[in-house]
Amino acid sequence: MLLAIDVGNTKVKAAVFENNTFLTKEVFNRSEFIPTVEKIIKKYPLITSMIVASVGKMDKSDFLHFKTTLKVHFISNDNRFPFQNLYSTPKTLGIDRMVLSAGAVLFYPKHNRLIIDAGTCVTYDFIDENDGYRGGAISPGIRLRYEALHNYTANLPLISKEEPDHFIGNSTNQSIHTGVINGLTYEIDGFINTYSNKYQNFIIILTGGDADFLAKRLKNTIFANQNFLLESLNQLYQYTKND
Repeated sequence: MLLAIDVGNTKVKAAVFENNTFLTKEVFNRSEFIPTVEKIIKKYPLITSMIVASVGKMDKSDFLHFKTTLKVHFISNDNRFPFQNLYSTPKTLGIDRMVLSAGAVLFYPKHNRLIIDAGTCVTYDFIDENDGYRGGAISPGIRLRYEALHNYTANLPLISKEEPDHFIGNSTNQSIHTGVINGLTYEIDGFINTYSNKYQNFIIILTGGDADFLAKRLKNTIFANQNFLLESLNQLYQYTKND
């Protein structure tokens, strides 16, 4: 069994896999890492390996705490990936984006793929049908947009994510909701339309913490999967475990 760990900017996500079967998932704060992983290992004693993709600030010693019982694999830019990295600054490409791109290649061979990860930031990653990673875009996620409106103005309140009642906001709060949620929805649809007009044989994968919230609002046909990064980690482990 494999324990896949995704350390994001906000939360840690952990999933247990038996070969390609997804067994369970936990989401928790970084401060809860060791006790939560200990609980998972106790429940699934056949776990033999841990694979880690981290973009958040977390001490490596937390993972190495388990090195006596598990083989700990850290994903880095030096790993072997199933695509050619054509980014002009390949060493700066985030590990999360590389893992998602690997998953897209391994799950959907011989397609043009756009992966949209809607988390703290929204990242767009495009891998062509010849498995060339071309690049993409980064923009603020839903939470950052709400916080920016509050932090960089004098009077706008900080409010929580909410479905807009109408495309015309009839109060300050509703105007913020429609601006943030509809603005991001239009952005995503706009990116998808731009790519799909240029590339045939095209697949869009939407993932991240806000994937389900956004999926029902998008006009385009997508594969929405909140767990795609964890599943991609498992696929990448299978791809590289004999290295």
